[in-house]
Amino acid sequence: MAPAEDDISIEEKRVYAGSAGRTDAYVATGTGVVRVAISGDKVGGFELAARDPARDVAVLARTDDPDRLAVATDDDLLVAPIDADRDGVDGSAFSPVGIGPTVAVGVHDGEFLAADGAGEVHRIRVGGDGDVDAEDAEGDGSPSEPTRIGSVDDPRAVDGPLVAAADGVHRVMGGGAAGGAPTLEPVGLDDARDVAGAGVPLAATPAGLYWLGNGWMSANEGDATAVAADGDGHALAAVDDELLVRDVTDVTDAAAGIGWDADAWRVAPLPVDERPVALGYGPGLSVVVTDAGTLCVNAGDGWRHQAIGVRGVAGVALAVVEGTGG
Repeated sequence: MAPAEDDISIEEKRVYAGSAGRTDAYVATGTGVVRVAISGDKVGGFELAARDPARDVAVLARTDDPDRLAVATDDDLLVAPIDADRDGVDGSAFSPVGIGPTVAVGVHDGEFLAADGAGEVHRIRVGGDGDVDAEDAEGDGSPSEPTRIGSVDDPRAVDGPLVAAADGVHRVMGGGAAGGAPTLEPVGLDDARDVAGAGVPLAATPAGLYWLGNGWMSANEGDATAVAADGDGHALAAVDDELLVRDVTDVTDAAAGIGWDADAWRVAPLPVDERPVALGYGPGLSVVVTDAGTLCVNAGDGWRHQAIGVRGVAGVALAVVEGTGG
């Protein structure tokens, strides 16, 4: 494994980040969670941030408190603060939430949403300096007691308010800023493998890629296995082992009458002949991790890649470490 980014001097880190800022990608794998430093399209050092085999990973961004990393493992959902001074996560800082074996985790309305192995979906709030009065959250920054909001059949993925499961796509309704107790409601499809809940809802199924308009509409036929979106009209999808990209914005869409059907997507060849399995977005960049453990980054000028030496890739989440300079 390459030398850890933590071994680079502070001055070198500043030069490395430059005006592009820096984003860390946390990759869930069968070995653990690997943290990879990214600046623009440059891939820096990487290290093992958590040693438990991971089924999924999510980052909860905070304003007045450290961001949180959640890792879905076969034992429990583990949550730890992301230490900006340390440029990563202290492995001893993980706290088990208490929901048991966890298969998927995401973020919605400032909380973690996690699905356990029995299909129960829970919300987990995180307290801290910026949220000391939050209901059910501890003022010391610890995760709250989980609150069950519903159940699904064989959950696979969580993103925003959406849950992908064998019995279709489900959406969290109410709770959070909307007030009241949240509920989990089915919204259609069958055998959903992945979902994207930012902006226009998207779902990946063995029958194809779908977007939610007046009901679920076909975006692309084929065997869809993964999908991600940034909420501004950009999206990535893995269909028939190829990477599809939708890279027009909502403003452009409105002016040109472009929707989310097959014409809005194009095949984007990766720089390696490997299958895309985990997709994500950060500020000004898109990230794809392949089944062979190669991380690919596109910051607008084509794909760059770096092998990170892991297998069993199950998910990726991104955390902003340094914003872009002026």
